[in-house]
Amino acid sequence: MGGPNLEVFKFSLYLFVPIASLVHFGDPDWYREHVVPYRDKLFPSAERTIQKIPKDQSAIRDELNRIRAERLAKRSAQDEEN
Repeated sequence: MGGPNLEVFKFSLYLFVPIASLVHFGDPDWYREHVVPYRDKLFPSAERTIQKIPKDQSAIRDELNRIRAERLAKRSAQDEEN
């Protein structure tokens, strides 16, 4: 069919594409330039995330009540605004 030259070309292409992508996308400068700004847009900052997760039932209830109170306050503020 294609002959040995085609097989050598395909083999070299199969090796070159992954190695070239690793060299290109594995560069720390490329990562800092393209990935880090997008990550900052996508995920919330550490200050906005809960660092201490409640483990017992009463702490979970307290946290849920706090979240509900925040939602109600925000909703009432929006209703007063309209």
